[in-house]
Parts: sequence; structure tokens; C-alpha cells
Amino acid sequence: MRYFFTLLFVAFFSILHAQEKLPADSLKTLNLGEVVVTATRTEKLLAAVPMLVTIINQQQIKAMGSLRLNEVLQEQTGLVIQTNHGNGIQMQGMNPDYTLILIDGEPLIGRTAGTLELSRLAVGNIKQIEIVKGPSSSLYGSEALAGVVNIITENSKTTKATLSSRYGTNNTLDISGSLSLSKNKFGAYLFANRYSTGGYALLPQTFGQTVEPFHNYTLQGKFNYDFSEKVKFSLSTRYFIENQQSNFDIGEPQNPNFVSGNGQVKDMNFNPILHYKISDKWKTQFRFYNSVYETNSKLNYLVNKEVYDETFFRQTFLRPEIQTEYFLSEKHIFTLGAGKIWESVAATRYNGTQTFSTNYAFLQYEFQPVKKLNLIFGGRFDNHSAYGSQLSPKLSLQYDITPKIALRASTGVGFKAPDFRQLYLNFNNAVAGYSVFGTEELGAAIAQLQAQNQIAEILLDPSAIGKIKAEKSLAYNFGFKIKPIEKLLINLNFFRNDISNLIETQVFARKTNGQNVFSYRNLNEVFTQGVEIDASCRLDQNFTFFAGYQFLQAKDKNIIEQVNNGEIFKRDPQTLAVSRVSSKEYGGLFGRSPHTLNVKLFYENQQRGISANVRGIYRGKYGIGDRNGNLILDDDIEYVSGYFTWNMSVSKELLNKKLRLQTGIDNIFNQKDPQNIPNLAGRLLWVSVNFQISKN
Repeated sequence: MRYFFTLLFVAFFSILHAQEKLPADSLKTLNLGEVVVTATRTEKLLAAVPMLVTIINQQQIKAMGSLRLNEVLQEQTGLVIQTNHGNGIQMQGMNPDYTLILIDGEPLIGRTAGTLELSRLAVGNIKQIEIVKGPSSSLYGSEALAGVVNIITENSKTTKATLSSRYGTNNTLDISGSLSLSKNKFGAYLFANRYSTGGYALLPQTFGQTVEPFHNYTLQGKFNYDFSEKVKFSLSTRYFIENQQSNFDIGEPQNPNFVSGNGQVKDMNFNPILHYKISDKWKTQFRFYNSVYETNSKLNYLVNKEVYDETFFRQTFLRPEIQTEYFLSEKHIFTLGAGKIWESVAATRYNGTQTFSTNYAFLQYEFQPVKKLNLIFGGRFDNHSAYGSQLSPKLSLQYDITPKIALRASTGVGFKAPDFRQLYLNFNNAVAGYSVFGTEELGAAIAQLQAQNQIAEILLDPSAIGKIKAEKSLAYNFGFKIKPIEKLLINLNFFRNDISNLIETQVFARKTNGQNVFSYRNLNEVFTQGVEIDASCRLDQNFTFFAGYQFLQAKDKNIIEQVNNGEIFKRDPQTLAVSRVSSKEYGGLFGRSPHTLNVKLFYENQQRGISANVRGIYRGKYGIGDRNGNLILDDDIEYVSGYFTWNMSVSKELLNKKLRLQTGIDNIFNQKDPQNIPNLAGRLLWVSVNFQISKN
């Protein structure tokens, strides 16, 4: 082990001293000429988009050596991976419920506790990731209050084939292959991935592992055919399947009772699109999207093999949509769209199949009255079968104060109603061991877990919460894009989200296996606000430096008022002494870090085929759960301490760039917190090989 570290660090620092003046690298860190589609649902130059947009290109993902989407997103400014109930993304202090995850512009389904498990998404075929921060409900609906992450996958541009493999700590193996074919009017791109791990145990004294072994497969195909210059057709389809193991003890230390079983997850979608260019000023897309997400698990007692628990979950999503762009002139562009959504959920303990339907339409108007000013007005109308109608408008602008400084601002409103899962979900993760229950199921579920001796501690009494309501929000973003010199780009953004009846994921209990029991609660008047600064700098021809920082405040307005009025008390768990909570002691919403930071140094020498990087991520302290009975964050024992994780990798290209060898370490200094962060596995070492054959 010691020699591995020595070799890796020597290799890294030796290439850091190579200072040859070579062609610019391919990370494109400062390229404002890149094209993005997510912010406006139309192709736009990044420099002309009046919203805060982050682009992660394919070269950066390869340099990091990442395998799954959560590994990529956790290193971006202002994004925090919430790992307590799956790997979801927190943006602008808002939970994963409010960030929409798209693949090629279409929504992924299968959320648990509002979280879409990002680790189920392989990154081997990703061309570009676009992150839009701030309200996007005017185009995408209620799940986009915090922002949108759009994963854009590869298309067929030439004929080539690739094969890659990575092996690392915990017997983790990833194998990917792709085939791209392009001839005349036809193109096809096929991608396959297998990912498996042996899991790991942070609490070896307990039966079962913190993360149990599992393996999954991803298959994706994209096909396109150009009937003419005006009519083009594309079809994409994706299939994902994961098999999981589960082992845990539902007994007592003196009288163990072991349970074991298997679970399975399936995710399938189908997406044909017809592109019709009616004229140079008018083009239309006809889209159809169908997706199905399924899970099932069966657990048995080890002693007698009798069934302990058997569950299933099935969600369907069906949506036809039409979108039209009309270019009245270069200064006046209209985008119109309409569609209908049918969604259903059937699951264990649901009363039959629950169904929702939504009719919607959206309009966007882009107006450039003068060369320096770009305005976008937009709005979306949703008519929901269960929660009525909602209008979500938005206004965005960009004004070029000078050639080097641009002002950006946007404001938007939206709503989000309780969904199937928040009301009726009854989910036990067979891999990680945590549980999530809808508010209608929580009380009975905790009582059952207590009877089975699976509850170690009740953190929040479900009877004190009541029923959840639909929520509404008003959001503001204001900032600057600054490019003082050609090699430096700075993005500064101030944000504020005012939310009423926020539906908050909450830890209600801790299980004996160290994992948590989650459900939901409303926080009446909540705000999240802060500032983030993101900078990228080309130090010289070989080195590129990134840095990002976010300051965040996230609090309940009603709690602030009660604290200021001296109406909230706390009891010392040791002395039982009662005292008033001061405004200084109130820490805001659980799970939010006031300070997050990331720094990255990339090196790339194209002539020698060598690249390397070091990346650091800091997450400041955050609240984990109430421990003194007053339902708020106000005591030092209720926090998880802040921590740094550092990652690095080194790669070398051979055989005229057809062969790529790479090795790295994730979590170099072996940061662990078994009690509070069970998904932080410790130091991970890995090596990978990538081989590519292309037709000249």
C-alpha cells in the first residue's frame, strides 16, 4: 500500500514540473462559445444565456476518472450530495425533490423520499452535463424549483468503438463498451455498462455490511435518420437493472435474529422524436416519452427461511409533447410547447394504483432590444388532476455592462404538491439499510420497527407533525459574469428562495444498524439564501485551476419569530435543566451546510499524453437530527462536523491515443464517519484501462 501511494504522488508531482509551452488543453474551461440547451430548451451560446449555467464536459469527467453521476456532481460549486437516503443533489439549500434530473432533455423517474438515486447513472457515455441553477418551473414544471441537471449523452458522429474497465477497492469493477456507426443519413450509438461492488462494513461488529454487495447493468441505444434537410427522426432507449443483497439483525445483542434477502431495481425508457424544419424561421419537435421504474425485494429469516418482508414498487410516466420555435427576427424569438402527462404508482401497502394526470403549456419570448441587453420572459401553466391549476412565470435578463462584465438576474415562481411517495411510500433499501415512509404510513411503520427491535432512538415524534400540504415558492437570482483577463472567468451569484409549506425530508428515527428512518414535514415559512462564487483560471498552457465557494442560510421564519419572542425552550439531556433557545443557537434547517468549498488543479500535456489532477471538497458542519426534544436545530450534539475529502488521478495515453491508462485515489486521507455518513466509504484506490478504435 505504501509503495502505491509513493508511486502515485511521485508520478503526479513529476508531471507538475513539466512546463513546455504546448497547445491549449481540451478542458474548455473558459469557452463561452459552447452551446447549451437546458436553460431555454433551445440551442444557445453559453455567453448569451441570462441564467447561471455550469457545463461539465466529457474531458473533465474522463480526467476525474469518475464512474457514477453522483461522483461528478459532488465536486461542483453549490451542489451538495445528500447521502442519508440515497445519493441525491441539494441545490441552493433545497432538497433533491426540487432539482429536476434529465437525460437528453427527458425526466428520470423513480424517486425515493424525493431523491433520485444518482449512483444508478453511469457516466461512460456522457457528452456533457448542463446545470441550471435557479427556478426553472416556467419550462419544466414543479420539480425544477431549485434548478435542472441535464445529462446529454453521446450521438453517432463517426464510426468508432471503445472498451474500458476500472477496478478498485471493495472489489469494485466497472466495464463499459460503446459502438458508434455513421453512414450517409443513418447513425447509431450503442452503450453498455456493468458495475459491481463487494460493498463495505464501517461497523464490523454488526451483522451485515454498511453497503451490501450489488451489481447493475446499463444498456442505451440512440438512433437517428435524416429523411431530408427538413425532416429528421431520432430514437433513444435505455434499460437499467440492479440486483442487491441485504443482511441485517432484527434481534437484540443477547438474542440475534438474522434476516437476509435480495432486491432488484429496473429502469426503462423509450423516446422517439421527430424534428420538422418548416422554414428558416419555424421549426417544430414532436416528442414522445415513456418510462417505467420498478423495484422489488424479498427478505427471509435465516433460521427458518420464512418470509420476513416482501415488497414491490412500480411507477410509470407517459408524456407526448410538441414544441415549436419561431424566429420573428434575430431580436424576437418565440418558443411554445404543450403536452400531457399520465403518471401512476402501484406499490406494497398502497390502496390499489394511484394515478395523476397533468395538462400543461409553456411560452417563452426572447427579446434583444439593444445589443447589450438580452431579456427572456416565460411561463408555464399546469392543470393537475389532484391539485388544480398553477401558473409559473419567470423573467431573466443579461446586460453587458462592459465587454468584461455582464449582469445577470432572474426571478420566478412555482409550486410543488405532495406526490405519491410523500404520502404513501413504504420503502426499505435492501442495499443501504435505511427506510423511508410517506406521512400516511410513518406512525404505523415506526411502531412496527419498534416491535421488531430495529429502532435505536426516536429523534422526532410523528404525532407532532400532522399532515403535509402543497408548497409554493418565489425565487430570485442576481449576479455577475466577470472576465477581467482572457485566462480568468468568475461567476458571482446571489440567490434567495422564499417557500411556504416547504415539504422537508426529515430523520425521524435511527435504526440499530446505524441507518435512518425518513419521512416528511411542512415548514411553514422558509427561506434559503446565499451567495456562491465560481472561478476558473488557465494558469499556463498546461495547468487549469478551479475554485468554488457557497455561503448558505436556510431557516424557518416561524421558528425565528418564536425564538426572538422567547417561546422555544430546550432541555439539557444530562442535567435536565430547561433554558430558552437564543437566536444565536438556532442553526436553521437540518442537512444544510453554511459553508461549502471545492478546489481543483488540472494538468494536461497533450503532446506527451499525460494528465493529472488533485481535487478537494469541503462540506461544513450541518444538522443531522433533533436530540433535545424541541424539534429544531439548536445544540452542538445535533451537528455533523465539517470535513474535507481529497481525490486525485494520473493518466497516460499510448498507441497514438488509442490506449489510456489511469490510476487514482478517492478520499486520499481516509475520511470516515460511520454513525452519520455511512456512504462515505473511506479511501478508495483504483486503476482503469480504456481502448478506442476509430475509422479515419
